[in-house]
Amino acid sequence: MALSGVRVVELAGLAPAPLCGMILADFGARVVRVDRAPRSAVSTDVQGRGKRSLALDLKQPAGAAALRRLCCAADVLIEPFRHGVMEKLGLGPHVLLQENPRLIYARLTGFGQTGKYAKSAGHDINFLALSGVLSKMGRKDENPYAPLNLLADLAGGGVLCALGIITALYERTTSGKGQIIDASMVEGVAYISSFLWKSQNLGLWNRPRGENILDSGAPFYETYKTSDGKFMAVGAIEPQFYEQLIKGLGLDSNKLPSQLSFPDWPKMKKIFASIFAQKTQAEWCNIFDGTDACVTPVLSFDDVVSHQHNKQRRSFIKNDQEEISPRPAPLLSRTPAVPSCNRDPFIGEHTEEVLLEYGFTKQEIAKLYSDKAIEFGKTKSNL
Repeated sequence: MALSGVRVVELAGLAPAPLCGMILADFGARVVRVDRAPRSAVSTDVQGRGKRSLALDLKQPAGAAALRRLCCAADVLIEPFRHGVMEKLGLGPHVLLQENPRLIYARLTGFGQTGKYAKSAGHDINFLALSGVLSKMGRKDENPYAPLNLLADLAGGGVLCALGIITALYERTTSGKGQIIDASMVEGVAYISSFLWKSQNLGLWNRPRGENILDSGAPFYETYKTSDGKFMAVGAIEPQFYEQLIKGLGLDSNKLPSQLSFPDWPKMKKIFASIFAQKTQAEWCNIFDGTDACVTPVLSFDDVVSHQHNKQRRSFIKNDQEEISPRPAPLLSRTPAVPSCNRDPFIGEHTEEVLLEYGFTKQEIAKLYSDKAIEFGKTKSNL
């Protein structure tokens, strides 16, 4: 796989950092998740695919020293803590990079390492708000809404942090040096929204929120309820696609207002909605599949795996617990990701295995355990 041989130490955190680590693991990196000891009963990381777990108490000097040794042999450290936490533990980037100048030290936070809010708590909706992106989301006359925690946490956070890591690894092949990555979710989601910024003069956003083409204003870029309580998604922006939409709905474009007649959009939405409500989702699929009307079913998680297109591409996979998840993307032709089919690791399940691999002796491991600096998971240690 593309990242085979890359050693990653991921400090356990919430959704963004685990996604970053899982992406690297999916594409071949050997990822060790460092969980907190004393450990909680259940890991909150549901994105532990392909990782191993080491339970380590970083608040103890022996635990912090153990992490320093791990980082001396690692290529990447993913750190998701609030500003200043690692420095207080004596594990800041300047300490670890001095000991391992090749280390990529990725700091993934909501607001970044500097600025007014650097030390503040926050979640996806706060980062999305500060980026300006949240102001663009929502229907007319409604409050702005956040689309789950997908944009700031996961796209602007986890995915862009992974991109930064891979970029830094590539640069290291020339310089031989590691570096610090300041991955701010505010800036990450703002960067992802570059099209919104750079399209201001195209006329796409001239009207108030919820009245433009892409923000639920247009009848041809909308979702509609079907007779069986499901939904269809319509994205017929271009005139030739819009004409096929009109044809599929059984309408005559010569008897309708112009596609871009803004005053008529609310009326056209009602017309489209009344027509879509007359057939089931399956019936609409039979009408629009194979056309360029840009009309597709809104699939539930229960339906997405069985859809013919997804089945043909094997877009979803199962692990040995029969849990379904998306296949890693994008698909590389020579070195595609080969995601692990094993269940996610228990906290501390691989503590001994990882420490031995990183050069600790069994005597050193026994001492760490007696000092309560490490813990073992459900599988028993051989000590």
